[in-house]
Amino acid sequence: MTPRSSPAPSPTSPRVTAVSWGRVEVEGSEHPFRDAKLFPGGAREWDWTETGTHHRPGVQPADLEELIERGATTIVLSRGMLKQLRVPSATREWVEGHGVELHVLETDEAVDRYNELRETVAVGALIHSTC
Repeated sequence: MTPRSSPAPSPTSPRVTAVSWGRVEVEGSEHPFRDAKLFPGGAREWDWTETGTHHRPGVQPADLEELIERGATTIVLSRGMLKQLRVPSATREWVEGHGVELHVLETDEAVDRYNELRETVAVGALIHSTC
C-alpha cells in the first residue's frame, strides 16, 4: 500500500512588521516599500504607474489581478492613513465576482487585519502608506 501524500501547503503571506507615513516594512524584504503589494509567498513595491492608479478614481481591478493569480482568497485594501485612496464599486464588484473576500480599511487597521488573516487564510493586500 502506498502512503498518501498531502498536498503541499500554500505559502503564507509575509508579515508586515511596521508601517509609518511613506514606509511599509515587510518580513523577508531587503528594503521598506512606500506602498506594498503583498501575496501568498511574497511582496513587492506597489507601483501605481503600472496600472494608472490615482487616488481618484482609486484602486483598479488590474491592481488586484496579481494577488488573485498568486493565490489570494481574501484581499485587504488600505485606503491610506487619511483614507484618501478610493475603492470604486466596480473594483469591489470585480473582486466579489472572483469569489474573493474583501476588507477595505484605513492603513493601520488594514495592516492589523492583514497580519491576523495571514495566519489562517491565503491573503493578499495593497498597503498605501501615505494619505
